[in-house]
Amino acid sequence: MANGRPPGDEFGRPPRRPRAGGANQEGLAALGREMRTGEPGRVANEQGLKSLGERIDASKSPKLRRSGKPKWSAGKKTVVILASVVVLAAAAIGGGYAYLWYRFNQLSKVHIADEVTAASGQPFTILVIGSDSRVGESAAGAQAFGSAQEVTGQRSDVVQLWRVSPSTKSIQVMSIPRDTVVTMLSPDNQQYGTYNRINSSFNTGANQLVKTITANFGIPINHVVQVDFSGFENSVNALGGVYMNFPFPAKDTYSGLNITTPGCQLLKGSQALAVARSRHYQYYENGYWHYDGTSDFGRIQRQDVFLKAMIQGAKSKVNPLTVNAFIGSLHEGVTIDDGWGFNQLIGLALDYRSFDPAQLAGQTLPTVSSNAFGGLGDVLTVNQPTTQQMLVDIFGSSLQTPTNPPPDVNGVPHQPPTITPTTVPPTTAAGAGHATASSSATTTPTTTPPPSYNPTNCSP
Repeated sequence: MANGRPPGDEFGRPPRRPRAGGANQEGLAALGREMRTGEPGRVANEQGLKSLGERIDASKSPKLRRSGKPKWSAGKKTVVILASVVVLAAAAIGGGYAYLWYRFNQLSKVHIADEVTAASGQPFTILVIGSDSRVGESAAGAQAFGSAQEVTGQRSDVVQLWRVSPSTKSIQVMSIPRDTVVTMLSPDNQQYGTYNRINSSFNTGANQLVKTITANFGIPINHVVQVDFSGFENSVNALGGVYMNFPFPAKDTYSGLNITTPGCQLLKGSQALAVARSRHYQYYENGYWHYDGTSDFGRIQRQDVFLKAMIQGAKSKVNPLTVNAFIGSLHEGVTIDDGWGFNQLIGLALDYRSFDPAQLAGQTLPTVSSNAFGGLGDVLTVNQPTTQQMLVDIFGSSLQTPTNPPPDVNGVPHQPPTITPTTVPPTTAAGAGHATASSSATTTPTTTPPPSYNPTNCSP
C-alpha cells in the first residue's frame, strides 16, 4: 500500500390553516424544537394535534385525500421510512402545518388493493421494498449499476417487513433474502413457474409482492413503502451523507463500492448505495483481499448498520434547510401506498420522536440452501419450524393460515407447524442480529456480534 491504495483496487394548493389560533402549528413547532435540542418532553398541545388529524380523516374532503396522479417508478431500500417520519415531524420548524401538508401531497402514492387496515393503536406491518429499478438513476449510478435501458424491469433487491408497535414504541425488522423460493401466484406462475425467487414477483408490481408474501407466510400487510436507486441516493444526499467506519479498505466490483482507506467515511450518492447493495463484499487485511462469502446475509447486516446510521443522522441534522431538502427529495424515487393518512404519519412522528435507532431490532428469515429447483441454481428455502417460530414471535395473532405455502428444501410445499410463542421474543434482546450463513448452514436469530470487517456507525 505504498501508494496509499491496496493492490488490486481497480476499478395542489395547501389547505386553510386550522382555526383556534394556530394551536397545532405551536404543537408541531414544539416538537421540532424538542428534536433539535435533544431534550425529551411532552409536545405542546399534542392532543390538539391528534384531534386535528382525526377531524381531517373524518371530513373526507377531496383536498385531503388526493388521488389520481400517475404512478411513479417503483421504490428502493428503505432505510428511508423511519428517517422520513423523524424529519417530517421536524419540518414544523420551517413552516408549520400548511408546509407539512404541502410536502405530504408531493409524495408519490400507489394503490395496494391487497393491503389490510390495522386497528387504531394496534401493531401494524409495513412492507419495505428496495427496488433495483434504474429509472431516474444519476449518470454516476448508471455507470456503476447499469442504465434503465441496460437493466430493464424491476426486482425487489430488498424485502423487509417492519412490525411497528405503537404501545411499546418498538420496531422489529425482518428481512427476507431475495433468493428465498416461494410459491408464485397468477399471473407470475405463467412467466416464472410454480416456484421462484421472491424478488421475481415484484416485477409485476408492489401489490403482487404483497399478495405473494401473505399467501406464502400468512402475514397481513398494512402499508407499503418503495424506494428505488435514485430515491435512496437523493435522500442520503439531502441529509449531507451518512458516516460509517470501515476497519479495512473495502470494495465490491459488482456494486461499485470502493473504500481505499480505513476509518470514518462520509458516504454520499452512489457510494452510499454501493454499501447498501454490496453482496460481493471484500476487505483488505494483512496484505491481501478477503472475500465475504455470506452474500445476501452479509448485505442485510450492512443494511441494518446503514439504516441506524441514517436515522441517527436524520435526528442530528434537524434544521430548516436540511428538512426542506430531505422531504423535497422523497418524491423522486420514493413511493408510499395511498392508505397512509397525513395525521397517521404525524402521529408516528409524535410516538417515535425519541426513538433510539440502536434499539431497532433486526432479524433474517431462517433459510437453508437448496438446489432442488432445476434451472434456478442455488437458492434458499424456508427452514421449519424455525421460520414459523420467528413469524409467531414477531407477528403474533395477526398471522393467517397461508393459502400457498412455500416449498421446503426438497421442493415440496407444506403448511407451517403449530408454534407456541416464546416467553421472550428474540427480537427484544439488545443487540439481536443476523446469523452468518454458509452454503449448507441454517440462518437463525443470534446475538453474536457482526464480523469485525463490517463497517460500523461513527461520528466525524
